[in-house]
Amino acid sequence: MKITGIKQQVRRGERYSIFVEGEYAFSLSETALLDSKLASGQELSQQEVSDYKKLSVDDKLYAQTLRYVAMRPRTKWEISVYLDRKKASPPLVEEILNKLSNIGLIDDKKYAQAFVNDRRLLRPTSRRKLIMELRKKHVATDLIEEAVGTEREDEQASLGAVIETKRRQAKYQDDLKLMQYLARQGFNYGDIKDAIKNQD
Repeated sequence: MKITGIKQQVRRGERYSIFVEGEYAFSLSETALLDSKLASGQELSQQEVSDYKKLSVDDKLYAQTLRYVAMRPRTKWEISVYLDRKKASPPLVEEILNKLSNIGLIDDKKYAQAFVNDRRLLRPTSRRKLIMELRKKHVATDLIEEAVGTEREDEQASLGAVIETKRRQAKYQDDLKLMQYLARQGFNYGDIKDAIKNQD
């Protein structure tokens, strides 16, 4: 069976359609095509065509996963769950996770550090809540502890920032309502009392 054409797709310019004996057989990404070393005029056995069709399916899933990760940073667990939903086999899940890890698109340590920095900068919250949110994403405990840190100054700074923001809202002029809100955010009750007292 002869490859009679390799054409770049119009809608997905990063993929190429491979034609065998004049008919569409499968498609590959540019990277997979280069790795395969396929060329027009090349002879393929029926088994090789079948193997490339399977590779095409796996290659499409890898491309979908790249787009999923490009939307926003993800933890290794989040990507695993995404691949499970796509019915990927365990060996393929491992292969894709390894590929993404090798090119730096999976790094739970960097994820946790960026998550904590962003939250403290844009939406301050308690250390306890940060830990809880990262645990939900199945980040390893040691990476969470390293990212969140143990500095009491950070916790007090976050608490102060939240109080300052919430005081701008009429309903949080009431100390009790403000304290209840802060407690729900995971701040220590004693710290809340002290922080409110110091700002009054």
